[in-house]
Amino acid sequence: MSRIGRKPVEVPAGVEIKQDGNVVTVKGPKGELTRTMNADITMSVDGNVVTFDRPNDDNKMRALHGTTRANFNNMVEGVTNGFEKKLELVGVGYRAQLKGKTLILNLGYSNPVEMEAPEDLKVEVPDNTHINISGISKQRVGDLAAEIRAVRSPEPYKGKGVRYVGEYVRRKEGKTGK
Repeated sequence: MSRIGRKPVEVPAGVEIKQDGNVVTVKGPKGELTRTMNADITMSVDGNVVTFDRPNDDNKMRALHGTTRANFNNMVEGVTNGFEKKLELVGVGYRAQLKGKTLILNLGYSNPVEMEAPEDLKVEVPDNTHINISGISKQRVGDLAAEIRAVRSPEPYKGKGVRYVGEYVRRKEGKTGK
């Protein structure tokens, strides 16, 4: 049996769960998230504990069992605590600034890159080399962070680019001349 899938999810006080067929809505102090779960995985709510069961031991069902439970747990954690990703810009002249809801990145290209921040996410630029992204949906926060990182991902020779705070970039040795 799936180790993740069989773990019960503790629902904290102040969090409401509504299930309409295979559409699950979780409402908490930070907001509300809705997700369509797989119809084969059954969700049972018992007080403040939610468990998930699968119909059989197919490979697909075993994978969906753990994934469904993890997605639901992320929804509960998001509406109670929220999620945050931190990015840092490494390189001479690399900087970020926020004008309204527009993030402007100067990353060594001839023109600055402008990105609109989604309404449901909060983007902050505490200083010109750090970006903080926070929100209630783990998927949306991670997608925006990956999108910003993809504008100039870290290169292995000098380590310049946009990286997650604490990310290790493996460095390569450059060319050697005769």
